[in-house]
Amino acid sequence: MSSSQLISLLARLPLPLLQLIGYILGCFFWLIPNKKRRITYINLSICLPQLTAWQRHQLARRSLINEARTFLEIPALLSLSRERMQSLITDIHGLEYLEQGMQQGNGVILAIPHLGNWELIGLYASTRYPMTSLYRPQHRSPELDNFVRSGRQRFGANLVATDAGGVRALYKALDNNELTAILPDQNPGRGSGVFAPFFGRKANTMVLLSRLAQRNHATVLYCYTERLRWGKGYRMHFVPADDSVYDPDKHKSASAINLGLEQCIRQVPAQYWWSYKRFNVQPQGEDSPYS
Repeated sequence: MSSSQLISLLARLPLPLLQLIGYILGCFFWLIPNKKRRITYINLSICLPQLTAWQRHQLARRSLINEARTFLEIPALLSLSRERMQSLITDIHGLEYLEQGMQQGNGVILAIPHLGNWELIGLYASTRYPMTSLYRPQHRSPELDNFVRSGRQRFGANLVATDAGGVRALYKALDNNELTAILPDQNPGRGSGVFAPFFGRKANTMVLLSRLAQRNHATVLYCYTERLRWGKGYRMHFVPADDSVYDPDKHKSASAINLGLEQCIRQVPAQYWWSYKRFNVQPQGEDSPYS
């Protein structure tokens, strides 16, 4: 089966069935030794050392299940009608912060961690306001690239490449009082960020979000979705960032951003992407915990 055929199949399956398949697949990744499981346990030992071994086992299992569910759900979410997509969001906490931010006229930056199903946020937000988001093209699979790009843009979002031109487009969007969206818990690569604590461990952290926020004091909101049980939909959260994110000191700003991310993740830790190598890049002379 080709990738396009698999995507087409997943897009047609009902959400409860996708989540059941995700449960089975996630259990497989938890039971069988593999790279995802190994990284998940390393990250949990770093970030949540207060947990007992049993608690880490259970959290690792639930996290891998939710990760599998997230990626299986994406083709369906990117294919749904506007009405069906909106019906999956059963509750929204903090929507008033988004509305207030847009009313201030300086634009809004959505800081979206890999928590719950992050694809749903861009789809929903782009139905309410003009929106510009960074996008990393899928050069290895033109079919996948076309599917993801068209799916994310179908309600009006503008996707821009992760290059200098894309960054300029984000600044322009904020100048025009639009929405922008960034995934701030990714490693930007050595030399492209600053080291700031994340769950008490140094993590290479992007500075782009800080620079965007400081440009004209755009409102920064953390946003994440919480997957409900048995295919019953999602609960969406908008959480105001602390004023420290506007600090001109990039280390202090990055530290504040990471602290806000931590607070969101602690609300639903089982739905975070713990299998990502968040701490892979370390200061000179310090080894990666994944080595």
